[in-house]
Amino acid sequence: MVHEGHRKRLKERFLKEGLDSFEQHQVLELLLFFSIPRRDTNEIAHTLLNKYGSLSGVFEADPKDLAATPGIGENSAMLLSLIPQLSRRYFNDKWRDKPELNSSTKAGQYAVSLFSGRHYEVFYVICLDAQNRVNYAQLVHEGTINEAPVYPRVIVETALRHKANSVILAHNHPGGTLNPSKADIEATNRIRIALEAISIKVIDHIIVCGGQYVSFAERGLLSS
Repeated sequence: MVHEGHRKRLKERFLKEGLDSFEQHQVLELLLFFSIPRRDTNEIAHTLLNKYGSLSGVFEADPKDLAATPGIGENSAMLLSLIPQLSRRYFNDKWRDKPELNSSTKAGQYAVSLFSGRHYEVFYVICLDAQNRVNYAQLVHEGTINEAPVYPRVIVETALRHKANSVILAHNHPGGTLNPSKADIEATNRIRIALEAISIKVIDHIIVCGGQYVSFAERGLLSS
């Protein structure tokens, strides 16, 4: 069958080149090979991209909505929905052995891994020891800073519980801009003042949007 030859060629291309040169629909085609064994997945891939707008939009779609798409079904919907969460687990495992976050670049890369696949706003406190190694990354708030304040008391309790020498704050702007908002800056200053009272320093605040990040320390937004 024609599509069997196409499947073989796409698989061989992946083994030779990896995914970097693949178009978005080809990534979906390849992935769907494993849940749709005897159908041409090209048309289904295009249908999904037209419906959700992008590869990330497909992966972040509601599984029930995905399953209702013609040609998908429950197994394919589950496979697609696994991708962002699997990605987050992969990055968390990769960083598991107390990484040393001794630069804004390393802090940014680590923060990006915490938010992989999350399409709602969350706030983390990354607790560091005296050598700037991660003791623990604690999710302390879900929702935007504008909707509900990130209470300094919760941050202080988290830092004390995980024996932090210093902390890095991190939150995401899913689907938004990397630029820090006025609320971001004000919340950071409240937290910084509260932690200074117990001799714990906020050394950075990282905002993540997709695979990109911005550092408060690099932009000079951490008041002294």
